[in-house]
Amino acid sequence: MIQFLKKQKLFHRIKDPLVEFVRLEAFSGIVLMFFTVMALVLANSAIGESFIAYWSNYFGVQFGDWSLKKSFLHWINDGLMAVFFFVVGLEIKRELLTGGLSSIKKASLPIFAAIGGMLIPALIYVSFNTQGSGTHGWGVPMATDIAFALGILILLGKRIPISLKLLLTSIAIVDDIGAVMVIALYYTNEIDWIYLLYGGGIYAILWTLNSLKVRNISVYLIFGVFLWYVLLKSGVHATLAGILLALTIPARASKNLFQFIGSNQELLEDLETKTSKLSKKPDEKFIQSSVSSIESICIKVISPLQRLEHMLHPWVAYLIVPLFAFANAGVIINTELTDRIFEPISIGIITGLFVGKPLGIFLFSWLGVKMKLAQKPNEICWSQILGIGFLGGIGFTMSFFVSQLAFTDSEVLSLAKFAVLIASLFSGITGFLILKLFCKNQQ
Repeated sequence: MIQFLKKQKLFHRIKDPLVEFVRLEAFSGIVLMFFTVMALVLANSAIGESFIAYWSNYFGVQFGDWSLKKSFLHWINDGLMAVFFFVVGLEIKRELLTGGLSSIKKASLPIFAAIGGMLIPALIYVSFNTQGSGTHGWGVPMATDIAFALGILILLGKRIPISLKLLLTSIAIVDDIGAVMVIALYYTNEIDWIYLLYGGGIYAILWTLNSLKVRNISVYLIFGVFLWYVLLKSGVHATLAGILLALTIPARASKNLFQFIGSNQELLEDLETKTSKLSKKPDEKFIQSSVSSIESICIKVISPLQRLEHMLHPWVAYLIVPLFAFANAGVIINTELTDRIFEPISIGIITGLFVGKPLGIFLFSWLGVKMKLAQKPNEICWSQILGIGFLGGIGFTMSFFVSQLAFTDSEVLSLAKFAVLIASLFSGITGFLILKLFCKNQQ
């Protein structure tokens, strides 16, 4: 079988899941930039007010006395973003089990960096907003938009070593864990304990399915929809259903590696023999039957977690997140808004993202290495860590999301979004210039 694979030159297809994740996120960052610019252009055009008002239109479903109706914006932020958090949860679980966060040695530097990148921005924000309407916004500058950050890295091409991209990705994944905890513990409305109890029961069923080694993805997704609905009604933010569901998805396949090799070896050898030695045209029916059997075996050796992540990640990266940006980035920039840029809320967000993020990531990484609790890769220099620290200040998608939870006043929300845009722009440019200066071209 090994000789057959070599002849077909299939070894180059073996990919690290995190490397594939980086590639996909980097290109999606460029798509995200396009839709962000489009939203800003439309919001500040002659149809600006109509564009923003459009997302407030309601639609939904109704059966008798039961109905579920939300605005377009709520369906995106509470519905589609639950799928986004589901994929985030799958990525977190994979990295914790088999990836860059699966051991203390691998995870120590990203964990130190991410903690600093969340703590310092939050403290800076709080120092500007000890009282008033901005007190709830300390979670806004804690977030990192991995798609935008990796989109900046791809513009630098071969200058960037893959280890630096993986470090930034690992930091963002730990950052996502922190963001989920903040949303769950702090940005939650009044709780309806009856619906929350229903949610607990559904979640117990999901874990029971996992313990019984049920591998049918559809079953988990059906119960996941019910979990999303009861959390929506409970007052806990519905997107957390995505994270909770992801944790129950089986990470082990129904066939192990040895069963996979044994099942496929005979099929591959028989296929190679019959297609190489026959002088006449090979039997197409035999080929299709063999390939179908091999495909079925391959599916069984891939865990439900990996299959779901592979299936949903492109939809999230190229549709859901850009649509979220398109619906939420439409800020009308006028003199009334720009005159308020020096208010505590906007100053707290801008300094938190632009100053706090790189300071926290760099300082805590340095402390971790100096205390010998973390290990810095030899091919990465401290200037490059500072560079990705600034890229961590691109809050955007997650910062927008937390802003929606923190601020109910539309004017305050617009100011927060405007501050996120300014901080993300400055952070992206600064990080790009630092990395361009300190990263040599990798040939």
